[in-house]
Amino acid sequence: MASESHHKENLHNLQLEDEGQHRNPSEVKMSQIVLPCHANHCGELSIGQLLKWMDCTACLSAERHAGCPCVTASVDDIYFEHTIGVGQVVNIKAKVNRAFNSSMEVGIEVSCEDLYSGRHWRVCQAFATFVAKRTDANKVQLRQVVPCTHQEQVEHSLAAERRRMRLIHHDIIQDLLNNKTFQRKNHDEDEALPTERTRVESVELVLPPHANHQVNTFGGQIMAWMENVATIAASRLCNAHPTLRAIDMFHFRGPSQVGDRLVLKAIVNNTFKNSMEVGVCAEAYHRDEPLRHINSAFMTFEVLDEKGRPCPLPPIKPEPQEGQRRYQEALARKKIRLDRKYIISCKQTEVPLSVPWDTSNQIYLSYNNVSALKMLAAKNNWDLCSKKNNVSTILHMSFEMEIPAQRAFILLSDISRRHEWDQHYILCKLLLRVDEDDFIYQVVTPSVSKGGQYQDFILLASRRPPCDSGDPYVIALRSVALPSHPPTEEFHRGEVVCAGFTIYEVSKSVSKISYYNQASPEVLPYISTDIAGLSSSFYSIFCACRQYLLDNIIPSRFIGLK
Repeated sequence: MASESHHKENLHNLQLEDEGQHRNPSEVKMSQIVLPCHANHCGELSIGQLLKWMDCTACLSAERHAGCPCVTASVDDIYFEHTIGVGQVVNIKAKVNRAFNSSMEVGIEVSCEDLYSGRHWRVCQAFATFVAKRTDANKVQLRQVVPCTHQEQVEHSLAAERRRMRLIHHDIIQDLLNNKTFQRKNHDEDEALPTERTRVESVELVLPPHANHQVNTFGGQIMAWMENVATIAASRLCNAHPTLRAIDMFHFRGPSQVGDRLVLKAIVNNTFKNSMEVGVCAEAYHRDEPLRHINSAFMTFEVLDEKGRPCPLPPIKPEPQEGQRRYQEALARKKIRLDRKYIISCKQTEVPLSVPWDTSNQIYLSYNNVSALKMLAAKNNWDLCSKKNNVSTILHMSFEMEIPAQRAFILLSDISRRHEWDQHYILCKLLLRVDEDDFIYQVVTPSVSKGGQYQDFILLASRRPPCDSGDPYVIALRSVALPSHPPTEEFHRGEVVCAGFTIYEVSKSVSKISYYNQASPEVLPYISTDIAGLSSSFYSIFCACRQYLLDNIIPSRFIGLK
């Protein structure tokens, strides 16, 4: 029952959040007042300088947890919401969200403070991956992070999903580029500006002040140099001072040391209506050695008018071959960038239902599906709440039973069999097997009113086995829009906000199974009579679920072999 006692310990620790007694042991804070030497000619903090401070703070947090030197491996997308002026204070907080084998995710929050008005506002949020590096030959095995507050529990759980996205980010872009329907034609060459005029190349000598205590060039310093040449390239296109709005996810491919010459190259890859993408490459060499690829990044700039509104930008004429490749890749990254921001970056309550599913956004829909359920399961207070004129109802039911957690996961994740125990599922048809963990189903349910029209739902089912010991099995459901299956007159198309199961292993033979459903208007009628005490249909359904699991605890292929 070790898992059960550990679970109770976590529940006890979660109470500390309200009492304000807990501080994450890996948390590091930095506060810097913005001086003229940190700012550009507009009196705004240079993003390059901000990136250096962010990387330094995150590295100190990673090393506090690891107990050994750490290096920056990658940084997820960063969206800069506000600029920071001279005289204002930058507050940066970093803490380790989750540790894997030798790598860890560090969450970074940046806010700004006006010392005269006392006003605070958020500037950006970032997630960086750091790798622990020992000076000896011993292999690094990081200790696990134990979440002790509600927010830490959520971030710890979501870190596994973010890691999953990082690992396949490159493949998503390549799949989109290989899709012939995505290829776009260039603008009219008479109107377009040649990209060659935006090309920038600069070299930097890495000196001791640019390096960390391991004599490696600070990742933040490299990012600052890259931001500098990217800004120059963007300025050459628009003949104005551009504002950096976003940096796409990027990975450091290798280290750079003191004494290296760092060659930085930048060029505008493409322009859109009110923004442009600038590609930057950093390469290093030492004496007569060949160039080593250190990093590539893609930055999105805007040009603002006097009222702070984005100005329209001219189209560009890419160079043949390599320029054309960069032009098309920029279009793919823009689509992925919008998908990520549309589906992931907004608050859970703002994510639209039935987002159209396609191969380019499948990983982000899957992330949103799983993360929404994990956030729902991490809630402390369960009640009936009202926002404006809408009632938000969350159904939560839990039970323990004698069945191995993995077996319960296999049975409950097979949505095509749900009609065997759930009377609300008349039909469940598999429409698309996305991959090993994600499936799209059409579900048909009866009408609540007598003689009413049947409802159907197009559901994305995402299942996840535990990432580490102590993690639950997860089965998440949410509505998506599938172009091949539009609404029909035969059914009323319903939507599911968030639903699914978490399954904890209490012991080798006992599982704790929890069901959650954040009811939408189409789902609410099915549970409203239960809430009012006029029905016990959901109780009956979960009794049937328990019996279904007991009846199938032994796989059918083994029955009769005893």
